[in-house]
Amino acid sequence: MNSDELLKSRLEDLARRAYERNYCTFSDFLNLEEASALQSLKLPTEYVLFGGYDGAERCVAGFGDEVADSDFPIVCVEIAPLQQKFADKLNHRDFLGSLMNLGISRGTLGDIIVSSNVGYLFCLDSISEYITESLTRVKHTTVSCRVVETLPHCAMKEPQGKEIIVPSLRADAVISAIYHLSRSDAKSLFAQDKVFVNHKLIAGGAHMLKDGDTVSVRGYGKFAVHEILRSTKKDRIVLAVGIYV
Repeated sequence: MNSDELLKSRLEDLARRAYERNYCTFSDFLNLEEASALQSLKLPTEYVLFGGYDGAERCVAGFGDEVADSDFPIVCVEIAPLQQKFADKLNHRDFLGSLMNLGISRGTLGDIIVSSNVGYLFCLDSISEYITESLTRVKHTTVSCRVVETLPHCAMKEPQGKEIIVPSLRADAVISAIYHLSRSDAKSLFAQDKVFVNHKLIAGGAHMLKDGDTVSVRGYGKFAVHEILRSTKKDRIVLAVGIYV
């Protein structure tokens, strides 16, 4: 059994237990490919993907009829330099590397948001105490860790609003316009399995986007589809999107 089959078997088992025992079960954090694999399964119960905040890329899958109203086993850990004045300039890779050096499984860790040289890590609550006690340095910088109730508003990444003109709502057309790619280059991203819509892998550029969709393009970034604003005289679409930077 390969890793993909093992993942699907594990997710199916979680869903089956939630259904048979009438309670909620939760997976580890899933990346985009794993979340897409989940959406291809026929499961006996409802599931919800949540990563600790709206728009998270790495998410925990919760299974059960009442999972939408349940508390997910996710906490937010603030990782802050003890002395910002003397701290290295820290980025996502620095924080993740220091966490992996602790021997932590990647599946216990969600997104890391960096704001003002402070890292905000979403992780499973089962590993949070170990992290807060064991993580003392990131790069050459001494840090302190503590669990915080919510992600500070200043750290929230709001997408930048933009208007684009596209011939249609085809995914390849919209991606081409946002990232200034030729249509052939945009189409090649689908062949390389790099495009996900609402955590689901999209096989072809002909997929039609709709209001509220979140699109992740590996190597380029993420954007949200907001609404059609109007049509031009040449019947092209003026589309409002939000681009995460």
